Amino acid sequence: MEVKDLNPKQVFEIFDQITKIPRPSKKEEKIRAFLLDFCKSHGLDAHADKIGNVIIRKAATPGHENAPTVILQGHMDMVCESNDKSFDFENSPIETIVDGEWVRANGTTLGADNGIGVAASLAIMTDENLVHGPLEALITMDEETGMTGANNLEKGELKGTILINLDSEDDAEVFVGCAGGIDTVATFQYNRSFAPTDYHYFKFDLRDGLGGHSGGDIHLGRANANKIVARFLFNLMKKHEVVISEFDGGNLRNAIPRAAHAVFGVHTSRKEDVRIAFNRYAADIEAEYKGLETTMKLELESVDKPDFTVDQTTSRNLVLALYCAPHGVVSMSRDMPGLVETSTNLASVKMKDNEKIVVTTSQRSCVDSRKYDIANQVEACFTLAGATVEHGDGYPAWTPNLDSAIMKIASDAYEELYGVRPAVKAIHAGLECALFQQNYPGLDMVSFGPTLRDVHSPSERMHIPAVERFYEQLKLTIKKVADLKA
Repeated sequence: MEVKDLNPKQVFEIFDQITKIPRPSKKEEKIRAFLLDFCKSHGLDAHADKIGNVIIRKAATPGHENAPTVILQGHMDMVCESNDKSFDFENSPIETIVDGEWVRANGTTLGADNGIGVAASLAIMTDENLVHGPLEALITMDEETGMTGANNLEKGELKGTILINLDSEDDAEVFVGCAGGIDTVATFQYNRSFAPTDYHYFKFDLRDGLGGHSGGDIHLGRANANKIVARFLFNLMKKHEVVISEFDGGNLRNAIPRAAHAVFGVHTSRKEDVRIAFNRYAADIEAEYKGLETTMKLELESVDKPDFTVDQTTSRNLVLALYCAPHGVVSMSRDMPGLVETSTNLASVKMKDNEKIVVTTSQRSCVDSRKYDIANQVEACFTLAGATVEHGDGYPAWTPNLDSAIMKIASDAYEELYGVRPAVKAIHAGLECALFQQNYPGLDMVSFGPTLRDVHSPSERMHIPAVERFYEQLKLTIKKVADLKA
């Protein structure tokens, strides 16, 4: 069976089309053109704003013109992660696979985050049997790497008073709040040194970790590839003179790094010591992550002498900083049991031109002061190591409104359909809702979506039965709003 044949058919047909359109963050031209062409072919009023968001409008079903206007909101870009480093996300379609009750991709991220939300919005907009009030759809650009579309949405673009964000990932849950976030980037300036000729060189390679979403999965305790490689080098440096030629790990600020490697050298007389140390270390890591990281692989191989090494001071400072930098859950919420309050992700280490090593991290919290506190802790760590540190602009938290009318309507709709009262939660991830409040302070907002797992990794998958429940909940919620008076 193919994805386009799944139910609800109108949603999966559109989702199938979306998966065939390349849409990396900041390179959304193709998906934007698809959205505008789709709307034109279905007689929908649509336009792109100055920054590149797409806004779609549809008039109310006759007799429901005075109902509040509902905004359906998702984002057009996707996180691009692949087991095959040569996969061309800018030009190649995602290959989808129906695997029992799940849809996944063939070795890449699926892009259900947030392709399924966009597909549901378009399905609603083209459903001629649905009773609804005035509808808008807002499909933002560059959500994954900067929330650029939401940040630059101008006042007056939206007319609605109710917003339904379709970017959540758990069936039978309704979200009314999210964490705020900020990025912290540390840059080391190094000097090239000659690679000693009497040294033996190795490549330490960690691959096929689970990775995952740096917000939604941070509490699961998955391995951080950068931390594991740095830990090995730290322990090695305590006993031997080590030169480092290369360190590379992770890719995206919002993904837990699942792969990393380092090229390093020790005096030829110590090469067997390194192999022994690696075998012991690999056994320790396997034991520590037993039952969790079932696919992760650690390998050590000999390599040719590199063209250069990083100067010893910077090498040492880099390893010390990576080893001591915080990663993972910092604190749990006292207000909402089970919710991560504050976290940080040691996301990527990249060697750049001009002898720079750039370390990207991401901090999240539903308490703004704690967000800045953990970002400053990261800054302090890397400043002590001699790096230059900069913070991004960040984005605010979405403070829960437990008196929200649309939260009650969406919860009632799910309970009416399936006999289960959905849990009302906040999410430890960035949703665009908080940014919309800046220019549209009166919006009543809620977020829900189907079950997704391992997003931001090649293991990303979507639960097919949950998609149908999600779509039926969405339709009934819209119908209930249509029966209200503005």
